[in-house]
Amino acid sequence: MANSKGNRRRFGSVRQLRSGRWQIRYPDPVTGLMRPGEETYATKTDADVALTLIEADIKRDRWTDPDAGKLNFGEFATTWLRDRKLEESTRERYAITLRQYIRPGLGHRTLAEITPARVRSWRSGLLTDGGGEPSVVKAYQLLRAIMNTAVDDELIQRNPCRIKGADTYDVPERPVLSVTEVFAVADAIGPRWRALVLLTAFTTLRFGELAALRRRDVDLESRLVRVQRNQAELNTGRLIDKAPKSRAGFRPVAFPAEIVGDLRHHLERFAGPGPDGHVFIGPRGGQLRRSNFRDDWIAARTKAGVSPNAHFHDLRHTGNTLASQNGASTRELMTRMGHSSTRAALIYQHMTSDRDRAIADRMGEAVRRALGRDDLPESGTGMAQPS
Repeated sequence: MANSKGNRRRFGSVRQLRSGRWQIRYPDPVTGLMRPGEETYATKTDADVALTLIEADIKRDRWTDPDAGKLNFGEFATTWLRDRKLEESTRERYAITLRQYIRPGLGHRTLAEITPARVRSWRSGLLTDGGGEPSVVKAYQLLRAIMNTAVDDELIQRNPCRIKGADTYDVPERPVLSVTEVFAVADAIGPRWRALVLLTAFTTLRFGELAALRRRDVDLESRLVRVQRNQAELNTGRLIDKAPKSRAGFRPVAFPAEIVGDLRHHLERFAGPGPDGHVFIGPRGGQLRRSNFRDDWIAARTKAGVSPNAHFHDLRHTGNTLASQNGASTRELMTRMGHSSTRAALIYQHMTSDRDRAIADRMGEAVRRALGRDDLPESGTGMAQPS
């Protein structure tokens, strides 16, 4: 029977405190012991409603221990990174992102305290403080992955990272060198790196894939390079060879006959000895690094009169665009690029004005054939006005 101080219920109990507020208690679904609610309520009705919602969550297996969310986020993130199976270079990159972007704003919080509003505030603060959009996007993606694990571990009920579009950013369109510009840079860069420029442009391999190439990976007769590994440089400066990110990364890529002579000359004069010798090595025999190649690229780019905004990686964009313009299908582009999804390949299949005009011209030809009209103007002459 209900009294002024409390109320026995079928599930849990409600009682009034000396302060006049109402407290709930309910059986912990794991231990069976009675536990108090996380907060008190102004009215008995509010307390009854809260208890009913908790009972419903328990029955639907959606109840989360409120104490679980009191775990410190910084400690949880440290454990998450330690226990995650990651490539060494990826682990290092995540650790830097945590240290520079996530811990300063959120590391002292509990998991439960990281709410959607707090995530929005943290992200906007990074952007306001001058954090580059790509870095902020990567920090947000990492935070979301960590909080997804917290949800899976039933420490919180929902992931607070719910900002639409925060996990992507618009990549500015990069310069695409013409074939003439590619050869101009190859001429300007000198004999040691000429083959590197040409092979990059016409196979679209990544820098790390090129740096990891061995003699046995290059087949001049079949005009193929076989991508078997990828070189990564850690912050310590140590170079490591690792497997490609996905099965699609293991691939043969064909190159045109027009650069076979350049590759043969390079292998004879500049590559490391033996089948396992690196194809591209420095003047002193060391492995190829971005840092010791960058100055040569900039000097050659300047000498060739190419846009100062053109990076070495833009040769990859050049090759992918050239392949697309010459009829490569989405699947063929994916294979050459070493991608498992169509997203990147479709970027290179966007319409160019010349390509679009050619399609329109063929449409015009179809119109003339269908109507049996030779008196209609051909493409580029303007449409005749009706008489």
